[in-house]
Amino acid sequence: MLILIRHGESTGNADGLLLGRLDAPLTERGLAQARMLGPSVAGASRVISSPLARAQATAEALGTGLPVEIDERWIEVDYGEFDGRPLGSVPAEVWARWREDPDFRPPGGETLAEAGTRVRSACEELFATEGEGARGPGPVVVVSHVSPIKAAACWAVGLGDEGAWRLHLATASVTRVIWGMDGPVLSRFNETPWSTSA
Repeated sequence: MLILIRHGESTGNADGLLLGRLDAPLTERGLAQARMLGPSVAGASRVISSPLARAQATAEALGTGLPVEIDERWIEVDYGEFDGRPLGSVPAEVWARWREDPDFRPPGGETLAEAGTRVRSACEELFATEGEGARGPGPVVVVSHVSPIKAAACWAVGLGDEGAWRLHLATASVTRVIWGMDGPVLSRFNETPWSTSA
């Protein structure tokens, strides 16, 4: 099983910022959220994290006792010149282009298609080593961000990168992908310890 954890609330999330590669730390609430997720990953065999501090801090706070492996492919999408800006300050025409075209590149940033490609590569590698009959001793936990986890969910259900816009993902949420007979299966999406609909 692949357990995808979105990091806990960061200072950028609390301030309503579009948060990509800007390395905002967890808030106290975010750290508490991360600790609450510990039971959700009981029995994990590996913990993989994005290189960003908010993801690594969440991975450590899970309390698995396992070493945290860093995989650059799980980093948040690069929003370029919009990174760190208030969500409401992004022009409406930019949002429209992002929604219409997975190949839209914000100035200095990354396309959703590029992010989707790197995430699918990471997922397929995990499926090849942990799935298809190669059952490990426990689930693999990946601590990442909203865009990569949405991309992984789209991969699991066979959607293109544009499917990410139809998904909502809370901070400190848990998404589970199981290894089916013929490929990945999205088992649960966007669960939190305090609500299954957050």
